[in-house]
Amino acid sequence: MVATSQESKIENWSSRFTFLMASIGFSIGLGNIWRFPYVAGENGGAAFIIVYLACALCIGVPLVMSEWAIGRKAKNAASAAGSFKEIATSEGLSTKWAGVGGMGIIAVFMMMLTYTVITGWTLDYFSMAVMGEFTAMTSEKSAEIFEGLLSDPLRLIFWHSVVVFITIFVNSKGVQGGIEKAVRILMPSLFVCLLVMVAYSAVVGDMRAALNFLLTPDFSLINGETFLLALGQAFFSIGIAMAVMVTYGSYLDKDASIGQNSFIVVFADTFVAMLAGFAIFPLVFAHGLTPDAGAGLVFQVLPIALSDLAGGQIFSAIFFLLLIAAALTSCIGNFEPIVAWATERSKLSREKATYLAGGVLWLLGVLSVLSLNILKDFHPFDFINLLESKSIFESLDYISASILLPIGGFLTAIFVGWKVSPKTMKTELNLSNRQFFLWQCLIKFVAPLAILIVFISGIMS
Repeated sequence: MVATSQESKIENWSSRFTFLMASIGFSIGLGNIWRFPYVAGENGGAAFIIVYLACALCIGVPLVMSEWAIGRKAKNAASAAGSFKEIATSEGLSTKWAGVGGMGIIAVFMMMLTYTVITGWTLDYFSMAVMGEFTAMTSEKSAEIFEGLLSDPLRLIFWHSVVVFITIFVNSKGVQGGIEKAVRILMPSLFVCLLVMVAYSAVVGDMRAALNFLLTPDFSLINGETFLLALGQAFFSIGIAMAVMVTYGSYLDKDASIGQNSFIVVFADTFVAMLAGFAIFPLVFAHGLTPDAGAGLVFQVLPIALSDLAGGQIFSAIFFLLLIAAALTSCIGNFEPIVAWATERSKLSREKATYLAGGVLWLLGVLSVLSLNILKDFHPFDFINLLESKSIFESLDYISASILLPIGGFLTAIFVGWKVSPKTMKTELNLSNRQFFLWQCLIKFVAPLAILIVFISGIMS
């Protein structure tokens, strides 16, 4: 039987395990698989990881706790905008604070317009791996395959449509009937595939070089830019200010420990990113390939590394299955605050609101697809210096990740740290006096200052 809050008709998570799996699944995305290991290796290895963990613990954990607390406290609203508005009203604050939650919903919607397209790439590459198309690969052939995918609008639209349909179907079934069932399948699949790939890489790859790349601390590479990269990675990897954690918090049982669960999610997110490094880089180094290919590391370099190894076809398919699991759990998580807002605003049933929001997502996502080929020379925001020469796809990514998310995270810290009464937050977080004092220091001073520095540095660069 579906569990609901005593004060509302909003569903609750059926168990702590499924809540954690859903939250971890949302946090773990394609960026964990390729970006974190590369950034760590190029910026001091273990030294960077230490800096990253400090940022994740001092910035990420307090903000995740804050967003869950906002969502759980506002029991009559599932959407992030509704949650901020309800708490502001109860605290005698301006209802304009609802705009912080609204900003998160806009940001995550814009991100979805690019993320569904990239998730489609993983499905396409998985189908190619299964068909054995990654044999006798060269760098030229690999680049040709990737460019061929990006230049084919019908192929991209097909995979984009598949991703959107899966996302709509899962989210339309609700928290327990859809999201929980999906993460029970996708998350174990992700971990199994990841462990299999680590074992395979240890056997056929150069694990010693990978260990040295990721775990040997080189403090000479640590500088101001390293701290900015570490904070940026922590901020975006965990998924702060995307409205997802607020929405997930609204489904959270009153007895759940927000503090303890936030630490679990952050450490799990980091652990998966490290495992991904141990799965990818032994193969890269064994073939003398460059580890600094960014997104190309996944879609261009890895097929080369796997093509001439024993069982390469099988393990190529396993690797891209891993990417699919990571990408789909993020799609499902990212779409949930959009569904919650659409349901709340339209007064439609959840299922109808999901299909309505999904239809808009699919339609606008087609423009994102076309900006990779037919409309690649169309730069809609050339009149803005920051977005000059950026395509629709690039503009959506930049506005959401580099502008809306930092501003949303900064305002969230100001809201809970300076506007909401300490008594309200202490009761909701259920912390001891010493723990709450530490949380206050981090959320009132450290988090906003750090986010502001990253935001200004990013804009200036």
